[in-house]
Amino acid sequence: MNISNLQAERLKYMPKVPKILKENFSNICVQYGNKTESKSDTEAIKKLFPNTYGLPEIIFKKGKGDDEKNIHNVGVILSGGQAPGGHNVICGLFDALKKADNNNKLYGFLGGPSGILDDKYIILTKDIIDSYRNTGGFDMIQSGRTKLETEEQFDICLKVCKKHDITSIVIIGGDDSNTNAAILAEYFKSKNANISVIGCPKTIDGDLKNDKIETSFGFDTACKTYSELIGNIQRDANSSRKYWHFIRLMGRSASHIALECALQTQPNICLIGEEIFEKNLKLSDIVDYISDIIVKRSEKGLNYGICLVPEGLIEFIPSLNHLIYELNDILSKDGAESTISYVCSNLSDTDKAVFLTLPEEIKKQLLMERDPHGNVQVSLIETEKLLISLISDKLNNLKEQGKYKGKFVPHSHFFGYEGRCAFPSNFDSDYCYSLGYNAFLLIKNGFTGYLSSISNLSDSSDNWICGGTPITMMMNLEQRHGKSKPVIKKALVELDGNVFGFFKENRDKWAINNDYTYPGSIQYFGPDIICNATTKTLELENIHK
Repeated sequence: MNISNLQAERLKYMPKVPKILKENFSNICVQYGNKTESKSDTEAIKKLFPNTYGLPEIIFKKGKGDDEKNIHNVGVILSGGQAPGGHNVICGLFDALKKADNNNKLYGFLGGPSGILDDKYIILTKDIIDSYRNTGGFDMIQSGRTKLETEEQFDICLKVCKKHDITSIVIIGGDDSNTNAAILAEYFKSKNANISVIGCPKTIDGDLKNDKIETSFGFDTACKTYSELIGNIQRDANSSRKYWHFIRLMGRSASHIALECALQTQPNICLIGEEIFEKNLKLSDIVDYISDIIVKRSEKGLNYGICLVPEGLIEFIPSLNHLIYELNDILSKDGAESTISYVCSNLSDTDKAVFLTLPEEIKKQLLMERDPHGNVQVSLIETEKLLISLISDKLNNLKEQGKYKGKFVPHSHFFGYEGRCAFPSNFDSDYCYSLGYNAFLLIKNGFTGYLSSISNLSDSSDNWICGGTPITMMMNLEQRHGKSKPVIKKALVELDGNVFGFFKENRDKWAINNDYTYPGSIQYFGPDIICNATTKTLELENIHK
């Protein structure tokens, strides 16, 4: 395999890990916390998970550990969209597994959850592992979006595990994947199968988090990758001085990526979906807000600028959110047709009125094939182009009234796949390796239904805290395909938190002035302040801790 000079150097990088992970297993003990409860819908979640609900949080501490020498054959699955650092989770898991006993085996199921259902796997060896250390992508064993959710699928998983004497499964995924991990753990427990299931928190969207899961892996690298591109565009805009750039960023259910990129680059405008929802803003309110900034900048001779748009914006606008909810319900029914005439005949009068005001292209995008959860595919809705169209109309009206004399030349961008498989930053390389190594500690100590948890992440890696977070404590009930199902509750931007507070204090100044910052590319070598810095989000969230 041909490799670049950077890849050759990254293969040599030794991830920095917490002190506790440098200890021999016999010197690591478990500290138990209080029993946990779900985020909401407590009784319903408890009923659905009778064998794994209410587990305590745990922390690994230095002390007398378990000296058992049982053989552990572990299966690992990459589930869902890619996120930088996934390979290092597997590398950390492998190294811990082999440190415990060289006879332990790591089965890499191919193509995501379908790999275990089809019994397609490879035995991961040192040669394979060493060729993927600190690299981006999920190509070591590939990923997939098959959901593990039916009794039949669970039966197959059990048979495959028994066939290969697999004693544990590690699922590396986002909120839905780790929900499936919790359901699979409950199933194995109900069957007395003695097979543990451990999850690892992955998603570049940054919405899989709580007090113990401070960030999901990949968020750091993806935001730094996007911020480099935004900085490049800002430099170009400041050079040509004639274009307005509207940049849509990944993050369907939360605006964490847009907010973090705004903190790193200081654009003129950044929309935060959670704020729009709380203020009950209409689409016309958003158009007015952006147009007002464009007019004010033009009065200073600045007919250019940068506007960041979160991918899920359209679902945060209350009137459109209700419309999408009803569309999802209509199109989930047998015999439903994805046509404008069909949905108009089935929509309520209020939602029909909203639907008919949208441009024809946006109507069609709202009716495209649904995602695996039965919901509209927000990533296919070109919200930035919708805003450009409506803002152009608004500015033309203002020009006719003599209230705007500038020029509006817009360009649209969508940054998504560009950030998902980048070489992981030093932070994500360290964090992911630690997550994988820590996952084996959970397995070795007999835990199941837990997320591998590394906290205190704004401190140096020596002081990171390792442990486990019960997955059920993160759950609530949501509507999926018209049915109420348990899922991990997504963490949204906290409007009363330090991160949004800092942005709110500065955005008016950034709107009118050119306070652009240019992060440049991710650095892997050099001073700590450049190559080992955490995200602005982690820095601000932990400022008073």
